[in-house]
Amino acid sequence: MACPLTRRSVVVAAGSADPETRRRAFDALVAAYWKPVYKYVRLRWQADPQDAEDLTQDFFAQAFEKGHLDRYDPAKARFRTFLRVCVDGAVANARKAGARLKRGGGIVFVPMDFPAAEHETLAVTGDSADGMEEFFRREWIRSLFELGVGRLREECQTLGKETAFRLFQKYDVEREHGIPAPTYAALAKAFSVPETQVTNLLAYARRRFRHHVLEVLGELTASDDEYAAEARDILGASP
Repeated sequence: MACPLTRRSVVVAAGSADPETRRRAFDALVAAYWKPVYKYVRLRWQADPQDAEDLTQDFFAQAFEKGHLDRYDPAKARFRTFLRVCVDGAVANARKAGARLKRGGGIVFVPMDFPAAEHETLAVTGDSADGMEEFFRREWIRSLFELGVGRLREECQTLGKETAFRLFQKYDVEREHGIPAPTYAALAKAFSVPETQVTNLLAYARRRFRHHVLEVLGELTASDDEYAAEARDILGASP
């Protein structure tokens, strides 16, 4: 199914002349990208945690104040690639200037849990054999999925389907963190529901999770072609 023509692109909205629209769009971009940017700066540029925090906040503050991301051309690259290149340029300039950063110049975007991001960074194993470009891509997908899980949680709470979300979290989300998945029989016993209901509720949660991931992806891409290409790469099929 093709991407709806009415989809909301925060990439496009980030260049809006309306200050409120632009600010909301930047908040959405920061929510999706701050953690991949922080980890990338830590590893690619071998920055210590404090400097990586400062560089991350300063990058988004400068992008907001000076409109650096307005130069994005979807015909030349995917937005995540363009943003990563912008990060490299910003860090290189900061290193060349040798000036101490001001932690974003006082601009506050969405909350950034740097200690949690640092904990995840320290868990990275190996020597980035796939290259830092691939590392950034993987971390961006991870952030995308986290946003999808958050939206699924909110939806299930609103609709009174908390059990569906808790099952999804227990079986699918925790497994992504290396926790062995329980059997459906064990889940049925733990949640006091029939095993057949476990199957149905998990199917519902997975379907809605996919919907929310595609929804977030639609917001984070600037064109239908980019959206479709990213969806194929991430989900292995057309949206």
